[in-house]
Amino acid sequence: MKKLLLVCGLSALLIGCSDNEVGDVSLGIFTLKDIKLNSLVDPLVPGVTCHVASIEADLSLADPSDSSISCRQTSEITPEMIAQINKSKDGEVIFTKSKSIFFKSMKIRRIFDQKHQTLMYLSYSTKETSGSFKHSLSTVPLWGTKAYVEPAQQK
Repeated sequence: MKKLLLVCGLSALLIGCSDNEVGDVSLGIFTLKDIKLNSLVDPLVPGVTCHVASIEADLSLADPSDSSISCRQTSEITPEMIAQINKSKDGEVIFTKSKSIFFKSMKIRRIFDQKHQTLMYLSYSTKETSGSFKHSLSTVPLWGTKAYVEPAQQK
Protein backbone atom coordinates (compact mmCIF):
# COMPACT_ATOMS: atom_id res chain seq x y z
CA MET A 1 0.00 0.00 0.00
CA LYS A 2 2.81 2.42 0.87
CA LYS A 3 4.51 1.57 -2.45
CA LEU A 4 1.27 2.35 -4.30
CA LEU A 5 0.88 5.68 -2.52
CA LEU A 6 4.51 6.58 -3.17
CA VAL A 7 4.28 5.60 -6.82
CA CYS A 8 0.98 7.46 -7.25
CA GLY A 9 2.41 10.48 -5.51
CA LEU A 10 5.48 10.54 -7.75
CA SER A 11 3.73 9.59 -10.96
CA ALA A 12 0.81 11.97 -10.39
CA LEU A 13 3.16 14.72 -11.47
CA LEU A 14 3.80 12.87 -14.72
CA ILE A 15 0.73 10.82 -15.59
CA GLY A 16 -1.77 11.00 -12.76
CA CYS A 17 -3.22 8.14 -10.74
CA SER A 18 -6.30 6.42 -12.02
CA ASP A 19 -9.43 6.03 -9.95
CA ASN A 20 -10.87 3.60 -12.51
CA GLU A 21 -8.22 0.88 -12.06
CA VAL A 22 -9.83 -2.54 -11.71
CA GLY A 23 -6.75 -4.75 -11.90
CA ASP A 24 -2.97 -4.71 -11.55
CA VAL A 25 -0.87 -7.66 -12.73
CA SER A 26 2.85 -7.76 -11.94
CA LEU A 27 5.15 -8.89 -14.73
CA GLY A 28 7.63 -10.36 -12.26
CA ILE A 29 9.93 -9.57 -9.40
CA PHE A 30 12.77 -8.36 -11.61
CA THR A 31 10.78 -5.62 -13.34
CA LEU A 32 8.91 -2.52 -12.27
CA LYS A 33 6.44 -2.96 -15.14
CA ASP A 34 2.85 -4.00 -14.51
CA ILE A 35 -0.22 -4.57 -16.65
CA LYS A 36 -2.86 -2.11 -15.44
CA LEU A 37 -6.52 -2.85 -16.18
CA ASN A 38 -8.83 0.16 -16.24
CA SER A 39 -12.53 0.59 -16.87
CA LEU A 40 -13.91 3.54 -18.79
CA VAL A 41 -17.55 4.45 -19.33
CA ASP A 42 -18.18 6.38 -22.55
CA PRO A 43 -19.13 9.91 -21.42
CA LEU A 44 -21.77 10.40 -24.15
CA VAL A 45 -22.88 6.77 -24.45
CA PRO A 46 -22.90 5.58 -20.83
CA GLY A 47 -24.38 2.27 -21.96
CA VAL A 48 -20.87 1.31 -23.13
CA THR A 49 -18.05 0.30 -20.80
CA CYS A 50 -14.52 -0.27 -22.11
CA HIS A 51 -11.75 -2.15 -20.35
CA VAL A 52 -8.23 -1.15 -21.30
CA ALA A 53 -5.07 -3.12 -20.50
CA SER A 54 -1.76 -1.29 -20.76
CA ILE A 55 1.79 -1.67 -19.54
CA GLU A 56 2.89 0.86 -16.96
CA ALA A 57 6.43 1.19 -15.68
CA ASP A 58 6.65 2.52 -12.13
CA LEU A 59 9.29 5.19 -11.65
CA SER A 60 10.05 5.28 -15.37
CA LEU A 61 9.99 8.34 -17.59
CA ALA A 62 8.19 6.48 -20.39
CA ASP A 63 5.63 3.70 -20.41
CA PRO A 64 5.54 1.17 -23.27
CA SER A 65 3.05 1.88 -26.05
CA ASP A 66 1.27 -1.48 -26.01
CA SER A 67 -2.38 -1.57 -24.98
CA SER A 68 -5.55 -3.50 -25.72
CA ILE A 69 -9.21 -2.56 -25.44
CA SER A 70 -12.48 -4.44 -25.11
CA CYS A 71 -15.82 -2.61 -25.05
CA ARG A 72 -19.28 -3.98 -24.35
CA GLN A 73 -22.83 -2.75 -23.93
CA THR A 74 -23.40 -2.68 -20.16
CA SER A 75 -26.73 -0.81 -20.07
CA GLU A 76 -29.24 0.69 -22.49
CA ILE A 77 -28.04 2.67 -25.50
CA THR A 78 -30.64 5.19 -26.67
CA PRO A 79 -31.16 7.18 -29.89
CA GLU A 80 -30.57 10.36 -27.85
CA MET A 81 -27.08 9.17 -26.91
CA ILE A 82 -26.21 8.40 -30.53
CA ALA A 83 -27.65 11.75 -31.68
CA GLN A 84 -25.11 13.68 -29.60
CA ILE A 85 -21.92 11.88 -30.69
CA ASN A 86 -19.53 13.08 -33.40
CA LYS A 87 -20.32 11.14 -36.58
CA SER A 88 -17.35 12.26 -38.68
CA LYS A 89 -14.97 9.65 -40.12
CA ASP A 90 -12.31 10.46 -37.52
CA GLY A 91 -14.81 10.40 -34.64
CA GLU A 92 -13.79 11.94 -31.33
CA VAL A 93 -11.31 11.29 -28.57
CA ILE A 94 -13.15 10.28 -25.39
CA PHE A 95 -10.14 9.58 -23.18
CA THR A 96 -6.48 10.62 -23.04
CA LYS A 97 -3.75 9.51 -20.67
CA SER A 98 -0.17 10.72 -20.70
CA LYS A 99 2.32 7.87 -21.09
CA SER A 100 5.54 9.86 -20.70
CA ILE A 101 6.94 13.33 -20.29
CA PHE A 102 8.09 13.09 -23.90
CA PHE A 103 4.72 13.90 -25.53
CA LYS A 104 3.45 10.33 -25.78
CA SER A 105 -0.12 9.57 -24.80
CA MET A 106 -2.68 6.80 -25.03
CA LYS A 107 -5.99 7.88 -26.52
CA ILE A 108 -9.33 6.20 -26.97
CA ARG A 109 -11.37 7.42 -29.91
CA ARG A 110 -15.03 6.61 -30.64
CA ILE A 111 -16.00 6.31 -34.31
CA PHE A 112 -19.53 5.54 -35.47
CA ASP A 113 -19.98 3.13 -38.38
CA GLN A 114 -23.42 4.28 -39.45
CA LYS A 115 -23.81 1.75 -42.29
CA HIS A 116 -23.32 -1.18 -39.89
CA GLN A 117 -24.83 0.55 -36.85
CA THR A 118 -21.72 -0.06 -34.76
CA LEU A 119 -19.69 2.00 -32.32
CA MET A 120 -15.96 1.46 -32.78
CA TYR A 121 -13.49 2.20 -29.99
CA LEU A 122 -9.87 2.61 -31.04
CA SER A 123 -7.12 2.62 -28.41
CA TYR A 124 -3.84 3.99 -29.74
CA SER A 125 -0.56 5.43 -28.63
CA THR A 126 0.98 8.56 -30.05
CA LYS A 127 4.48 9.82 -29.82
CA GLU A 128 5.15 13.04 -31.60
CA THR A 129 8.94 12.74 -31.41
CA SER A 130 9.20 9.37 -33.17
CA GLY A 131 6.80 7.13 -35.04
CA SER A 132 5.77 4.34 -32.67
CA PHE A 133 2.06 3.76 -33.18
CA LYS A 134 0.41 0.81 -31.44
CA HIS A 135 -3.36 0.32 -31.56
CA SER A 136 -6.25 -1.95 -30.65
CA LEU A 137 -9.91 -1.95 -31.75
CA SER A 138 -13.18 -3.03 -30.14
CA THR A 139 -16.71 -2.70 -31.49
CA VAL A 140 -20.16 -2.43 -29.93
CA PRO A 141 -23.03 -3.16 -32.35
CA LEU A 142 -26.27 -1.26 -31.79
CA TRP A 143 -28.31 -4.30 -32.88
CA GLY A 144 -30.86 -5.09 -30.17
CA THR A 145 -30.74 -1.60 -28.62
CA LYS A 146 -33.26 1.25 -28.84
CA ALA A 147 -30.65 3.16 -30.87
CA TYR A 148 -30.55 0.65 -33.74
CA VAL A 149 -31.78 2.07 -37.07
CA GLU A 150 -33.01 -0.36 -39.73
CA PRO A 151 -30.93 -0.14 -42.94
CA ALA A 152 -33.91 1.12 -44.99
CA GLN A 153 -34.33 4.02 -42.53
CA GLN A 154 -30.71 5.16 -42.74
CA LYS A 155 -30.02 8.40 -44.58
